[in-house]
Amino acid sequence: MKKILFALTITSLLFSCKTASLSNKISPQEIQVTINLNEIKDDKVMVSLEVPSILTNEINFNIPKMVPGTYSKDDYGKFIEDLKAYDQKGNLLIVKKADINTWTISNAKKLKKVTYLVNDSFDTENGKGFGKGDIFSPAGSNINSDKNIVLNTHCFVGYFDNFMTIPYTVYISHPSSLWGATSMIDLDTSPTNDLYKLPRYAVLVENPILYSKPDYTTFMVDDMEILIAVYSPNGKVTAQSLTPEMKTMMTAQKKFLGSINATKKYSVLIYLTDAKIKDATGFGALEHPTATTVVMPEMMGTEQLAKELKDIVSHEFFHILTPLTVHSEEIQYFDYKNPKMSKHLWMYEGVTEYFANLFQINQGLISEEEFYTRLSEKIEHAKVLNETMPFTTMSSNALIEPYKTQYLNVYEKGALIGMCIDIIIREKSNGERGILDLMQKLSKEFGVEKAFNDNELFDKITKLTYPEVGEFLKTYVDGPTPIPYANYFAKMGVEKITLKKPSAIFLKGQTPYINVDRKTKEIIISPYNELPEFYTSLNLKGNDILLAVNDVPYSFENIYDMINASTKWKEYDLITIKIKRDGIEQILKGNVKIPLEDVEGLKATDISKNKIKEAWLKG
Repeated sequence: MKKILFALTITSLLFSCKTASLSNKISPQEIQVTINLNEIKDDKVMVSLEVPSILTNEINFNIPKMVPGTYSKDDYGKFIEDLKAYDQKGNLLIVKKADINTWTISNAKKLKKVTYLVNDSFDTENGKGFGKGDIFSPAGSNINSDKNIVLNTHCFVGYFDNFMTIPYTVYISHPSSLWGATSMIDLDTSPTNDLYKLPRYAVLVENPILYSKPDYTTFMVDDMEILIAVYSPNGKVTAQSLTPEMKTMMTAQKKFLGSINATKKYSVLIYLTDAKIKDATGFGALEHPTATTVVMPEMMGTEQLAKELKDIVSHEFFHILTPLTVHSEEIQYFDYKNPKMSKHLWMYEGVTEYFANLFQINQGLISEEEFYTRLSEKIEHAKVLNETMPFTTMSSNALIEPYKTQYLNVYEKGALIGMCIDIIIREKSNGERGILDLMQKLSKEFGVEKAFNDNELFDKITKLTYPEVGEFLKTYVDGPTPIPYANYFAKMGVEKITLKKPSAIFLKGQTPYINVDRKTKEIIISPYNELPEFYTSLNLKGNDILLAVNDVPYSFENIYDMINASTKWKEYDLITIKIKRDGIEQILKGNVKIPLEDVEGLKATDISKNKIKEAWLKG
């Protein structure tokens, strides 16, 4: 999973037509699910489950509290309404709600069918997708009749105690105008009915579907089929427009991974939000073994979106390696009701994030300078968080405070942990091997169907690498000691320096120089911050309303276009800005002054280490 934080202040199904004819074919050990997307009322869909014979007097039906990859207790049961249980003759059975995610059904030996309504999560988000009670949007659901259904299967389909390992057959009927993008194989050729068969519940919930007007592309990367599907509510972005960047990136990733990845089909399902309505606000992505679900703002535009997706989707794709291949028993036997956390988020998220950056320098997608900049930024971001909290302790307790608020460090310090291990292995092997070699060995030792014991991983890694790696894990990952990053960079001939770096015109860190009037949609120069030379040289002042730049009108609706344009401005470029000050429109003319800031950076200075540095970056 990768959560993306954007400063946007700059901003009734009874049965399907198939049910009667197929009910006679139900396996004695199979859950049969029917979802009818043709009959949606108040953004609610009814789901029906036919069940095999139950041998107990009571049975619990459950909706997940949490799903793999989210690292938060989300209680998906809160979106379930009017759950009913029926016997063979259609008589109601007694159902009691045991907790927010569990319903206890009495006289269960007679149970034939369960029905319930599913509400969507996108309409209920209160914060920026990360607020209290919010579901992280890529793990949530959207039900917009005849337009779009974000069908994360864990939001719609539940499970019975002790019946999680039997097959699921899923029937979905839908309007012919909607097409379901997924990595699953549709066994029904009808344009209005889909049929999927899954071997067990855990496989079902790892297969999301994006229903919308068909907008997709497919391409091959070696023997892997890639599907890119897009829902853009106002048609501003298409799958075709994103595909060139995605193909370049995923081809490079496949080459970087080599034979370690055997996935035959991978889907990238992209939902773009509409700023004009109440919509999802938790931007980012959620990984699955053969798919990634992405939620991003449509107003960002194709160019900026493609740039963001390069980092977001590459992170999710590398999850194929860990935790989807290399993982602990806590993930292999995931408890959807009472989830238990592994100690090794440093690997699942941290090493994944490191690979998402390393492959880009390795495959020539970014420069060496850009790679060092990214590492420097991660060091600075990690300093804001608790550097002395043992990473394994934070990881195993990531669902509760005070550890939960430190979770974001998996993308910062977690990635730097991966970097340090990579450097140690490179140094000890004279540049011949790195952390990718370690992950390849772990994937052969364990794998999709074989989990490791959480408490034994460090010993296994030490045996596969060097004692120095084991000592690093013990001291800096399992212990409270902050990592002396400079020591590890020095091994590669890299040292810390101070750089003058151009900063963004409209944003400094998380502090915006412009705000938006939500009522008028006008862009306003912030009166609360000291303005840099770009503003003062043009005589821009706080509370000025920014109407146009270089004769292009701007408002909240196209603010990302303005931000994207500003990244292409050069020092001393002529610029014309139309503003409104105290109710009077004015035209301001002048030259662009790019703000500069002192930042800590990295630079290769020891040429005697060039060979091992090149092995680190390009090996």
